[in-house]
Amino acid sequence: MEILNYAFMQRALLAAVLVGVTAPAIGIYLVQRRQAIMGDGIGHVAMTGVALGFLLNTSPVWMATLVAVAGSVGMELIRSRGRTSGDVALALLFYGGMAGGVMIINLAPGGSTANLSTYLFGSITTVAPEDVVAICLLAAFVIAITLGLRRQLFAVCQDEEFARVTGLPVRLLNLLLAVTAALTVTVAMRIVGLLLVSAMMVIPVAAAQRVTRGFAATLAIAMGIGVTVSLTGTVTTYYVDAPSGAAIVLLAIAVFLAFAAVTAPLARRRARRAAAAEDGACARETAGGRPAADDVKV
Repeated sequence: MEILNYAFMQRALLAAVLVGVTAPAIGIYLVQRRQAIMGDGIGHVAMTGVALGFLLNTSPVWMATLVAVAGSVGMELIRSRGRTSGDVALALLFYGGMAGGVMIINLAPGGSTANLSTYLFGSITTVAPEDVVAICLLAAFVIAITLGLRRQLFAVCQDEEFARVTGLPVRLLNLLLAVTAALTVTVAMRIVGLLLVSAMMVIPVAAAQRVTRGFAATLAIAMGIGVTVSLTGTVTTYYVDAPSGAAIVLLAIAVFLAFAAVTAPLARRRARRAAAAEDGACARETAGGRPAADDVKV
């Protein structure tokens, strides 16, 4: 293919594959524990790290990683200690991260504001060789945690109290999950963008849940969807010169809508069959409990 002749497209496609695998891998746990919006909050915090990278003339990817990890750990500690609700902690991440990023970027050298937009919405042409190294290292850690500890993480996300009773280190696992989510955000920000990364954590998982309920099957299908839309969106961006994050997310939404359109009639038929079976069982129970004519006393 022609696009493979360009080094920047080779890097972009590799990054797209890693995004497609890692985002649903952590997203399935966030969806399970009803924290689907967490990636968005961490993305806003990472914006401060990117701005600090421009200000200090260091790698925005690694600086965003440090700041996002610190923010996610702080949010998890606040949530677990019960000093304030998880929603308030997320709000602090949202608004504090965005405000800090905007303030710091204005102090950075000229031209940083334009560069910041590539981190916010993604850009295939800005994936540098050093970015690929960072993305590969972070993605390897994310995959190792989400797959290697899948039983423990699933137990914690399903029922924290039960997991604690069984002897699992719940607080440590929660912190590890928050850190892994933060690393996933920095993996995806070059291709999908900080403001859209949460969609890649949630939408492939939601689409996969339309066709299966088992954890392993859902994870596998969600990863397949993630890789497919990431690669397709990246290639589409090359030809139409659009933000890669927007193209990838719109494709993911299209997949979700297609799955929903296909499975909705099947779900309605199953619901009608279940209702009919329940009505039949109730009718049989009523008939079985009715006294016979000979037993009725006048």
